[in-house]
Amino acid sequence: MLILKMISVLLGLAFILFGYFIYFREKYDLINGFEADFKMGRKNEGYAKHVGKVYLGIGIVILIIGIILIIFA
Repeated sequence: MLILKMISVLLGLAFILFGYFIYFREKYDLINGFEADFKMGRKNEGYAKHVGKVYLGIGIVILIIGIILIIFA
C-alpha cells in the first residue's frame, strides 16, 4: 500500500508540474501535436490554457488524495 501512496503523490506532482509549465510558462510544446495544429489554425492558445488548467486540477486532486491516504491509511 505504501507504494500506491507514493505513486499517487508523485503522479499528482507530475500533473501539477506539467500544468504549471503549460499554463504559466506557456510551454505549449508539451501538448502532443499542438504546434502543428496551431500552425494549421485548428487549435489556439485558449485551448492550451484550458489543457494546462485541467492538468493543474487533476494534479491537485491526485496529490490531495495521496496525502490523505498517507495520513489516514
